[in-house]
Amino acid sequence: MTTTGEKIILARKKASLTQEKLAEKIGVSAQAISLWERDESLPDTGRLPLLARELHISLDELLGDEIPRQWTLQPHTFSAEHMYTYLKAKAQARGLTQTLAALPFMREKHAGAMRKDRTGKVPYAVHPLTLACHAWAMGLADDDVLATALLHDVVEDTGTTPEELPAGERVREAVRLVSYNTYSGSREEVNPILYANIAKNPLAALIKCLDRCHNLACMADAFSRKKMASYVVETEKYVMPLLDVLKETQEYNNAAWLLRYQILTMVETFKRLL
Repeated sequence: MTTTGEKIILARKKASLTQEKLAEKIGVSAQAISLWERDESLPDTGRLPLLARELHISLDELLGDEIPRQWTLQPHTFSAEHMYTYLKAKAQARGLTQTLAALPFMREKHAGAMRKDRTGKVPYAVHPLTLACHAWAMGLADDDVLATALLHDVVEDTGTTPEELPAGERVREAVRLVSYNTYSGSREEVNPILYANIAKNPLAALIKCLDRCHNLACMADAFSRKKMASYVVETEKYVMPLLDVLKETQEYNNAAWLLRYQILTMVETFKRLL
């Protein structure tokens, strides 16, 4: 079995780095690099991500079987039916007519569709239901917010037009703004326009931040490393600025700092894993 030290030597030479140059890049002495390569000591955990990055390898490649993995991946515990009935009861108690109309409409439109994850067996409806529950948990028990969260992917994923949504104009416009298929061009061409338009609409900005938060938490496990890296870049470039829009919007101000914490924590974790 190749040792960690041997892997460092091979990767360092492949990257055309001397011990001195690698040491300079990660902030240690050349002697430390020498000790690692002779397997007389191991890099401290805080330097491992930087070391792997400078060697152009993943942490898994660097450490291999050196870290025992005694855990198993647990199945998702989402319950679409529980979230559905929870939101329906809350909406009935508050008289939220748009939310009550959006629930069955969303369920019908997404029927049979599955959410992309490592199992591929999660009903797609779980995603909008989670966004709506997340909004409710942050104190956003607003009919427009909940209806938009429930309907936000219907136009993009089911061929429904904004005019067909069972909601008012404010909800329809927010859904239109976050739907890629209402724009023309490749994703790279559309992104600057889409996010600029979203930034002008606080409700659309809130929904996009909720959507990204959930995607980072529950969908990224199905991404390749390349896709995950591009998702991190897109999140920092386009989504994080939307949080400033929420911060300046009185009714979404408290949600802004909670979402910033949640999104930033996941982005920084991905960076370390990459």
